[in-house]
Amino acid sequence: MKKALITGITGMVGSHLADYLLANTDWEVYGVCRWRSPLDNVSHLLDKANQKDRLFFQYADLNDQVSLMTVVGKVKPDYVFHLAAQSYPLTSFTAPIETLNTNILGTCRLLEAVHCAMEADGDYKPVIHVCASSEVFGKIPAEKKPDTGIHEECPFHPASPYAISKVGTDLLGRYYAEAYGMTVMTTRMFTHTGPRRGDVFHESTFAKQIAMIEAGLIEPKVKVGNLNSLRTYADVRDAVRAYYMLVTKDPIPGEYYNIGGSYTCEVGDTLRTLISYSSMKDKIEVVTDPERLRPIDADLQVPDCRKFKAHTGWEPQISFETTMQDLLDYWRSRVSQGEKFLTR
Repeated sequence: MKKALITGITGMVGSHLADYLLANTDWEVYGVCRWRSPLDNVSHLLDKANQKDRLFFQYADLNDQVSLMTVVGKVKPDYVFHLAAQSYPLTSFTAPIETLNTNILGTCRLLEAVHCAMEADGDYKPVIHVCASSEVFGKIPAEKKPDTGIHEECPFHPASPYAISKVGTDLLGRYYAEAYGMTVMTTRMFTHTGPRRGDVFHESTFAKQIAMIEAGLIEPKVKVGNLNSLRTYADVRDAVRAYYMLVTKDPIPGEYYNIGGSYTCEVGDTLRTLISYSSMKDKIEVVTDPERLRPIDADLQVPDCRKFKAHTGWEPQISFETTMQDLLDYWRSRVSQGEKFLTR
């Protein structure tokens, strides 16, 4: 039986990837998490983990080399999905050192752990997915954006410590492929969202605030940052299907791919879509909150995904409207259960 190792299994993407692999393969899934990681996103999977029914949690930390080497040596996964990161661009402005350490050095530690396992066992040849980010392209002037969207060879111009850290992540993946013959592939996924999205991201905080307004928990005002940024949206469930196809459809060592959805709009349009689904839509006021503005913003995030689609045949299947409705319903469910939230 094949084994998959997912770093960051307790995150939005990691938990959805676990769902996908458990439902669509016969693989064993090993999820790497820190001992203090919140388990909210995988709470529906805990019974399977407790019964050791193809799902196993492994404690390790990207900032602890020994823990990574122990897990990789113990599990010997056939597939490694490296999703764990300090993943919040805005947070990276106030925690740049942690962001760079976790994302760059943490990726290096993980790849070195896999490399050491391969050195110890010449027959061990895993397929590795390193998740970078579309944020590596940063702030591309409108006049320099290709008509077909941002393609793989567009220059990097990172606009946050997070984006800089993902440049390092991206380059490390390619380095280990070229230097050691490891089957490592790197992805730059553009905006992807859906249920379980963290409330520090724009569309999710919009949905959370709307759900709280509907429940009468806050006044009917949605606080926002930059609404003019252009984004192309994918559903997280389409994203994890892409990751599965990446490692199973003729994986090419050292390759790198831009992946994203097919629906493009300004952040303000996303907000208007979410508000239109609300029973309070005629009463909601939009208020700009200076604390939600980044010092510099990557505001033209439109991908050219032809390379990945040509190689794998992947196409997004879930509509923008469905994604936004599911995201709002996710927050409605959490609010209805009486959870308490920070107003962020």
